[in-house]
Amino acid sequence: MNYKIAVIPGDGIGPEIVGASTKVLDKIGEKFNHSFDYTKVLAGGVAIDTCDTPLPQETIDICKASDAVLLGALGGPKWDNLPGDKRPEAGLLGIRKALGLYANLRPAILYEELKASCPLKPEIVGDELDLMVVRELTGGIYFGEKGQDGDNAAWDVMKYTRPEVLRIARKAFEIAMKRNKKVTNVDKANVLGVSRFWRSIVLEVAKDFPKVELNHLYVDNAAMQLVINPKQFDVIVTSNLFGDILSDEASMITGSIGMLPSASLSDGKFGMYEPIHGSAPDIAGQDIANPIATIISVAMMLRFSLDLTEEADLIEAAVKKTLSQGYRTADIYSEGMKKVGTVEMGQRIIENL
Repeated sequence: MNYKIAVIPGDGIGPEIVGASTKVLDKIGEKFNHSFDYTKVLAGGVAIDTCDTPLPQETIDICKASDAVLLGALGGPKWDNLPGDKRPEAGLLGIRKALGLYANLRPAILYEELKASCPLKPEIVGDELDLMVVRELTGGIYFGEKGQDGDNAAWDVMKYTRPEVLRIARKAFEIAMKRNKKVTNVDKANVLGVSRFWRSIVLEVAKDFPKVELNHLYVDNAAMQLVINPKQFDVIVTSNLFGDILSDEASMITGSIGMLPSASLSDGKFGMYEPIHGSAPDIAGQDIANPIATIISVAMMLRFSLDLTEEADLIEAAVKKTLSQGYRTADIYSEGMKKVGTVEMGQRIIENL
């Protein structure tokens, strides 16, 4: 099979980690007789410098014509003083909206080989941890009505429509059916009317998935439970604002954001895949960035957008084997391990495919 992949290397370490990841994807193509056609496009800071906009229309058009999008990282202090709509982050929000990417999947995975990096006590997390935060991505307070009355007041409105909640809830239950069949809905229904509306629709969707256990937590309690007993969670579904916060908290339980992938999905199979970490311009070009989060993002792309489950499983197994062999980039290095750079880590994973 032939697949068209739009590639956004982006800023900072983005080109390095994307380069290591596409080499892994090429090896998968060799093993399984697939071909992956890459089209590189601009977004973020490099797009500002080249095209005077964080998101050129050409980028949107090429992404829409592709089977999936692979993104490195956007932004950096170089562009921090630009107006909000001209900064690299505007390119990220813009492409999510242009591509209809409403569901953000953020796995929080603690590998047994890296459990010493977890900030929680061993008796809390055990040997491994694997939970998924499903965050609504294109609605809520980030996209609601905004205003300011001079120096007197400012406001951002949290609004959700029925179709927005229906589709994110259904996506969460569908994912839970492929995992451990448990969904935790996180809201603030004791205070917010929009959360009571949200919860009522989640309950409605749950009726279509009788095999999935559903429970509810207020967001403040959910934040506590993630550090008290994270193993209770399988799939967490929540709104844009709450998901932004909880997914970062969940990621830190694993000890390094350099290990964690993400997917942003639209209706159907199309999605954009990226590591959760930033562009880290301070280490760019030094061959020390950890490419594993991007490589696992590629595995998610194979699984969710291209329906290549066996290939995705193989990449994840190769990552785990490479870690078990003691190879570590600087961010996850500990005494007695073998420190390697971006390129060598990618090559070791390829050798273990």
